[in-house]
Amino acid sequence: MASLCLNSLSLPPSSQPRKLIQTSLSSSSSSSSSSSLFIDNNNNHNTPSPLKPIVVNGDPPSFVSAPGRRILAVGDLHGDLKKARSALEMAGVLSSDGQDIWTGGESVLVQLGDILDRGGDEIAILSLLQSLDKQAKAEGGAIFQVNGNHETMNVEGDFRYVDYGGFDECDGFVEYINESDDAWDKTFTGWLDVSKKLKEDRTMSRSYWGPWDLVKRQKGVIARSILFRPGGPLARELSKHPVVLVVNDWVFCHGGLLPHHVEYGIERMNKEVSEWMRGLNENDNSPPFIATRGYDSVVWNRLYSRDSPDLVDYQANQISSILEETLRAVGAKAMVVGHTPQTIGVNCKYNCSIWRIDVGMSSGVLNSRPEVLEIINNTARVIRSKRDNYIELQSAAYT
Repeated sequence: MASLCLNSLSLPPSSQPRKLIQTSLSSSSSSSSSSSLFIDNNNNHNTPSPLKPIVVNGDPPSFVSAPGRRILAVGDLHGDLKKARSALEMAGVLSSDGQDIWTGGESVLVQLGDILDRGGDEIAILSLLQSLDKQAKAEGGAIFQVNGNHETMNVEGDFRYVDYGGFDECDGFVEYINESDDAWDKTFTGWLDVSKKLKEDRTMSRSYWGPWDLVKRQKGVIARSILFRPGGPLARELSKHPVVLVVNDWVFCHGGLLPHHVEYGIERMNKEVSEWMRGLNENDNSPPFIATRGYDSVVWNRLYSRDSPDLVDYQANQISSILEETLRAVGAKAMVVGHTPQTIGVNCKYNCSIWRIDVGMSSGVLNSRPEVLEIINNTARVIRSKRDNYIELQSAAYT
């Protein structure tokens, strides 16, 4: 099968003007050796889809061609299943009847990482996304996840930000997989329903949610270590996801991509992080520094997303210049990042070359209302709330 690298496509320069629009609308319901995966748009070949197939390059995915698709981006979820569901329903890709049915058709959803830590339903969220991805692919859509700093921290064994409910979920999950006779994929996607029942049973037991004693904590820590250590079951799941993903003309990453990252190689970084998570680095168990360590690594970088009150014009111009250089090197129009909670909600900066979409929605962070970025035909807009009488939209058209 021929390999496709989006860098080889003819793309308009990223410096072309964007139209920034503020509105208020009423609410209504890279290399030649890359591997390629084609996602067929329909199972029923008697009714062909008007859209071309999604083409995925790299393992884990690095470059995705998704012609004509509606693209949705969701930021940091941090173990809050309720807020995750709310965001997905708002995006129009999850049924609101509690049946967890994909309703996005041929849409493409990108989740920007930091599913782990600060909440008690981390594995349940991973299970939900896996289940929805299978359903989406059957309809010509897809879900992509990007690993964030909290994913890499857990694979390193850094559990400083794990909620007690997160340890408890790991303990229950280890018992569950040990008792399951099903294949891993079925077991993993089945956890969503099992975890709900487990929580209901434990809620009925008054003693269970008493002071979280030392024995329970130790069991949870051991279980989490087994699951997330390099080569562990959940580390292998995370290894399927990149730290940088390019979909059409858009770059998605957790912290931020810099020129030296692009020079090092997007596929190279993704592959090295994946191999580390799978436990394939026999002589060196440390994670790749350029992607996962240091203030300017891909998962930790806050250059584009942290606004300082004392940021002077020339510093802002320097950041804008670095961003434009990065986008030109990739051949992209804009970048989407999470990582740094935006108290004003999803927003764009530097001539809308960067979208910051972490709103701190998890109850373990800011407990703010979910927001979603939608990209259709190179026009990006913010979906703020489906419940409001009016939805404030900030949008930018890329020409």
